[in-house]
Amino acid sequence: MLLTLTLNPAIDRTVSVDRLVFEDRGYILSSGEAAGGRGLNASRLLHSYGVPTVAIAPSGGDTGARLRQYLACAGHRFELVPIQRSIRTNLILTDRQGLTVKLNEPGPELTAEELAHLEQAVISHLEGASWLLLCGSLPPGVPADSYRRLIRQAKRHGVRTLVDSDAEVLQDALLDGPTAVTPNQQEAARLLNKGLITRQHIRNAAQRILAMGAESVILSLGSRGAMAARDGLILEAVPPPVDAVCPIGAGDALNAAFAWAMTQKDDFQDAVRWAVAAGTASARLPGMQFAGLEATRQIYEKVEVRQIR
Repeated sequence: MLLTLTLNPAIDRTVSVDRLVFEDRGYILSSGEAAGGRGLNASRLLHSYGVPTVAIAPSGGDTGARLRQYLACAGHRFELVPIQRSIRTNLILTDRQGLTVKLNEPGPELTAEELAHLEQAVISHLEGASWLLLCGSLPPGVPADSYRRLIRQAKRHGVRTLVDSDAEVLQDALLDGPTAVTPNQQEAARLLNKGLITRQHIRNAAQRILAMGAESVILSLGSRGAMAARDGLILEAVPPPVDAVCPIGAGDALNAAFAWAMTQKDDFQDAVRWAVAAGTASARLPGMQFAGLEATRQIYEKVEVRQIR
């Protein structure tokens, strides 16, 4: 069983338009909304792969009630911890050319008691779990070490951990040695306070993040694939060229596929290949959709993974 935590979930409202342009009009082609948040997205993809998963998140207000309705239709197990304030609503704008803009609200403040209940919910599911995915930003006021405390708990239960977050939260989580971290290029640049422009910059960044405490690093590069590092091994995973329609959520697919692949076969190189395939396959789909296992497998066959020095 793979466990996911989303401390700052949302209702994602996606609006597809013919074009996104400045100082001119575009026309709405379709719109819709769904449960949003990196961990919830990861559980959604894992369920489509036939993997048992439990998604944990806070829920409050009218938006929280809608979140529960959407998750009830998702098919996988979930536990929503009640909070006083409403969860956030995010807006995703995407056009036919693949240009995408995502506008996120900061999210509700959580009380110390609410945060404690969320942490206890995670701990109660660690028995029997193989991975804990700690995904996304923290709501305002939540201590940056919240993920670190859960990494320690997971280690006590022999559960591997993946952290997908940004800035101070990621930096703090690295202090307790998560099994894997998956920053994208912008997040890695902010973490290291350094521009990442060349291939050598990116390779060095993966090695530096590894040295900061992670057991493994997958540095996502969008349509260019990923640079990965573990135990002195540096890998470059390059996907086939595809027409990306909506890249939002591709990183969530990468996270889920990596953890899933590691449970199927404890082979880091193969898991990185699956991760890049899942992100690439999902980016080809409109809106917040995720490619199934068969569509991902077709891309997996074309992903090139090579060891670099």
